[in-house]
Amino acid sequence: MAYQNIDGVRVWGNPEEGALVQAKLCADTGNVVQALLMADHHKGYSQPIGGVVVYEGQISPSGVGYDIGCGNKAVRTNLYAADIKPRLAQIMDEIARSISFGMGRVNQEKVDHELFDDPDWSVYEAIGKQEHDKLKVLARNQLGTVGSGNHFVDLFEEMETGRLWIGNHFGSRGFGHKTASGFLNLAAGRAFMDKAPGEKMDQPPVLLDLNSELGDMYYRAMKLAGRYAYAGRDYVIQEVLSILGTAADFEVHTHHNYAWKETHNGEEVVVVRKGATPSAPGQVGFIGGSMGDISVIVKGKDTVENRDAYYSTVHGAGRVMSRTQAAGKMNWKTRSRSGGQISTQQMLDAVRDFGVELRGAGTDESPFVYRKLQEVLDAHAETIEVLNVLRPIGVCMAGADEIDPYKD
Repeated sequence: MAYQNIDGVRVWGNPEEGALVQAKLCADTGNVVQALLMADHHKGYSQPIGGVVVYEGQISPSGVGYDIGCGNKAVRTNLYAADIKPRLAQIMDEIARSISFGMGRVNQEKVDHELFDDPDWSVYEAIGKQEHDKLKVLARNQLGTVGSGNHFVDLFEEMETGRLWIGNHFGSRGFGHKTASGFLNLAAGRAFMDKAPGEKMDQPPVLLDLNSELGDMYYRAMKLAGRYAYAGRDYVIQEVLSILGTAADFEVHTHHNYAWKETHNGEEVVVVRKGATPSAPGQVGFIGGSMGDISVIVKGKDTVENRDAYYSTVHGAGRVMSRTQAAGKMNWKTRSRSGGQISTQQMLDAVRDFGVELRGAGTDESPFVYRKLQEVLDAHAETIEVLNVLRPIGVCMAGADEIDPYKD
């Protein structure tokens, strides 16, 4: 097997001590069947990024995290990359103009969606009319916006065929963030709309019994936030297809911050994946690398090792440098940073050398802060098959100093 068993935690790739400590704490808290670390793991809030925890009859709002339903969508267009390369700069300008990154929205026309008539909004009505109304307004205002942090809209060239792909990465925005903090508040005996509880990175996971009223409410709210994330990614992909004047003939769409009810070893369990992609046999996923690296379309294998992984794999390359280490500390009064290890010029040179037309982004998202994607894919070679290798040619993200309280 390619994984190690370290104090009961199944670990792919090179163990990162901080994340392993968090995984062990998760493994020792609640009705845990198994805890795992994917090869792109690093420290997160309570449950590590790249961490998977399998529960019997329980769900973890802190494990799913604040960006409920964060995930990726990728589509293969009817175009070839060569068709658009002569006007790539103008296309990326149009994507940056037309799609809302960071806070606020540039596409002023609000996106209507059947989701706003979903019966699971009754969860918030049960909490309170004010809470329901505020969250629905926030959700309406932000549907179809991308946010900041590591969230992106990219154009890719498929290395095997030259076909043009579009990919994006973001989640449920402020609606998901306030849903997560609200249920963490309720679990702590506080009011739903109170300020989010203090985040201690290494605190034990917050657990809810699925058969409890609060656990059932959270599960329904989480699923609603997940559908909201899907709707947002669908909208943004359609906008880019419209800019390109083309259609898609294949799509991949998955969450990687979510909890699923699944059957493993004949038992129904709850699999909480934070920064981990589902990879059941035959299931197709999109795994993004950095802006100076490949991304891939993968398919889960029917192997013993994939079963041992509870059909989970990496969601990206995994950070090796924190945002503050890379970009330095931000002084919001002077709008300046100091102490960063990566300069803007270093980032721009690296991205240009890789052949990428970049819009937005800060040095905390530069290629230098991530592992090489192939390294983490190699660690999971017995669990996933790479179907397509995608090379980024256009990357669009929020600006370097964009404030967004809902980023991943």
